[in-house]
Amino acid sequence: MELKLSAWRPHLARQVLIGLAACATYMLAAKLSLRLATVHPSASPFWPPTGIGIVMLLLLGLRFWPAIFAGAFLVNLTTAGSALTSLGIGAGNCLEAVTACYLVTRFAHGKDVFDSTRDILRFALFGGIVSSAVAATFGVTSLALGGFAPWHQYGIIWRTWWLGDAAGALVFAPFLLLWCANPSLNWSKQQFVEAAALLASTLLISGIVFGPLLHSAVRNDPWTFLCTPFLVWVAFRFGPREASAIICLVCAIAVVGTTHGYGPFARPSPNDSLLLLQSFLSIQALMTLVFAAEVSERRRQEQQARMLAVRDPLTGLANYRLLVERIDEEIKRYGRTGKPFSVLLLDLDGLKRINDEYGHLVGSLAICRVAEVLHLSCRETDTAARYGGDEFALVMTESSAESATMVAQRVSQRLAQDAEEPRLSVSIGVAEFPRDGATIEHLLSAADQALYNDKRQVRSSSLPPRVESRKYST
Repeated sequence: MELKLSAWRPHLARQVLIGLAACATYMLAAKLSLRLATVHPSASPFWPPTGIGIVMLLLLGLRFWPAIFAGAFLVNLTTAGSALTSLGIGAGNCLEAVTACYLVTRFAHGKDVFDSTRDILRFALFGGIVSSAVAATFGVTSLALGGFAPWHQYGIIWRTWWLGDAAGALVFAPFLLLWCANPSLNWSKQQFVEAAALLASTLLISGIVFGPLLHSAVRNDPWTFLCTPFLVWVAFRFGPREASAIICLVCAIAVVGTTHGYGPFARPSPNDSLLLLQSFLSIQALMTLVFAAEVSERRRQEQQARMLAVRDPLTGLANYRLLVERIDEEIKRYGRTGKPFSVLLLDLDGLKRINDEYGHLVGSLAICRVAEVLHLSCRETDTAARYGGDEFALVMTESSAESATMVAQRVSQRLAQDAEEPRLSVSIGVAEFPRDGATIEHLLSAADQALYNDKRQVRSSSLPPRVESRKYST
């Protein structure tokens, strides 16, 4: 019992530390956001803690809801209202995150919510509309019942609360969730250059639209459309993760500029200015994420189509098309280096008998067993392919026929050591370029002829081995 307790205590301590860190992060973001509150000290038109809370529960689990409740309670207790109103607001903010997390997990694939358009739209509904309304209702009602907000301002405070939370969910939740799931930058040098150009361009245009640089020239004109091409750029060329980062960057610049009276959304009322801005940014964020998800899905489908075009669907090995391409590449390599290469053709013996006795499913599994052995027996530079129904090929880079024969022996030995029923054997033919053929057709024909010579003959172990024709069986 003591051993179990000693093993459990470090885990509990770690969970507590994570909860405290999450609570502190929530409180810091909340305190910064409440600096923008004008219509009421507890109602900010810009509320990133909503996105933080939703992502926190999606990544860490619903058991961390006390961190959100404690953070919201302490923030409001030190801002405005009493302990009772702070409890109501804390309960509403906590229930907001729990509701969004549950609905997103149940109906929108949880942490993978931003991978498809349908799930993104569901997140907008669950996180940006439904759950935000829960927090606004709990919060404003608590303040009104406690006498800290007049009932005749219930509507404007509720609207500010709701839109601020919705914007926090739609703008910040995608950024946090996508970058926490995949923080590494697996970009090429060209992509780094393009990302730098995109970042610089976005900073420049956002500074022009929402900053003092050309404020007198653009303040009365709808220049916000200038930001759209850069959002399309990042969505089309990169993906949802990078798009979420650019959205947050534009949002930060726009909020700072608007609070200082710059940009097309600046109004006499700071609250109205930020509400208009957050509505614009929420719609832009939603449409950009949808477009990025569609582009990424199209890219995945194209990649899968390319894979199916050159891969055998049963074994995952290269198909005949890719086999011919690799042989052609090796012929060109020979023209540069003068080093020969070899081609092995393998035929699974008795596949018809296996299908008749065990069924076609076992026959397909037998083909996969041979493919696995072939894959394990070759190098990374070699190309293993399914040549036909029960025939396989192996293109061995810069290898002589003798080296190819050693690989053939290794394949045969591994099949012989496989105790799974039915037992398998293969016939193998070897051809070397350019000795046995100077073109693709002649090389494959030579290997094929050696293969069928091997099938017709059962060699005696006393005879000296020949490279082009040899029987390997279990």
